[in-house]
Amino acid sequence: MERLALHIPYVRMAEDELAPADRRLVESAKKSTETSYAPYSHFCVGAAALLTSGETVCGSNQENAATPSGICAERCAVSYACARYPDAGVVAIAIAARDATGAFTERPTPPCGMCRQVMAETEARSGKPMRILLYGTSGTLVIEGVSALLPFGFDGSFL
Repeated sequence: MERLALHIPYVRMAEDELAPADRRLVESAKKSTETSYAPYSHFCVGAAALLTSGETVCGSNQENAATPSGICAERCAVSYACARYPDAGVVAIAIAARDATGAFTERPTPPCGMCRQVMAETEARSGKPMRILLYGTSGTLVIEGVSALLPFGFDGSFL
């Protein structure tokens, strides 16, 4: 038996430590929580994707009484970006969430497994790592590349 371990590098930054472009992206994600439709969970998530073209595309979670029919903010933003700008890659994505009280979450909110898989495919399409900014009032986590969020990810090489 061989014991192995993964090391996942990331940094936590205060708002004033973020680069101006990253600050703007986080602010766009926070603003996008306002378009969330979350009547069941009351958990409003916004995402903002910065594209290689310089465009920023936003999305928010859209719940549905038939739970699997809803869509997360991350997949909303990435899917729209790929549909609207098919030749532009996603350079970075920022994610922010508000809880049932309407306050932004203290802890940064990570994407679900399905969103991580979609983000991995999007990153593979562009051939470049995607920077992930997870906002929380305690600080923003900055992660370089989806593989840090999805080790042992499934991709086209398995098919």
